[in-house]
Amino acid sequence: MIIKIDNKNNKIASQIREMFQCSYQVEAELLNAVNFPPLQRKLSDFINSGSEFYAHYQSNFISGVVEVKKQKDLTHIQSLVVHPKYFRQGIGRKLVQFVLEKYTSKIFTVETGLKNYPAIKLYRIFNFQEQGQWDTDHGVTKVRFQKIIATE
Repeated sequence: MIIKIDNKNNKIASQIREMFQCSYQVEAELLNAVNFPPLQRKLSDFINSGSEFYAHYQSNFISGVVEVKKQKDLTHIQSLVVHPKYFRQGIGRKLVQFVLEKYTSKIFTVETGLKNYPAIKLYRIFNFQEQGQWDTDHGVTKVRFQKIIATE
């Protein structure tokens, strides 16, 4: 079950942050990142975020979270995390599918680390196309993907 969660609520924001810490620690190791910005987000960053957050629940436990930034004709998947306990169970796929169905944008974008092969594979399943790569100031090469929804 995927539902919108209230990141302005301290308890829920704490749960989101905890989920990000667990999941992004694995990604940081995968990318060989030392100062990985997603791990440096404070509780207040979640509470004050203008993004929308949706959680995938499994047995009353948040097993995944997607953070979405909506603009006029563009929806950006800001973050997508799955708790390591629930890796390889299709939760990331369900969260991406949810975003694509919920938002009516013509363009969807997402970014990830170039060495985050599971995420890249996931986005390619949904026909996201690579738009570019760049090196960050924290030693990670990132890649940006885009999906354009055809209009009739």
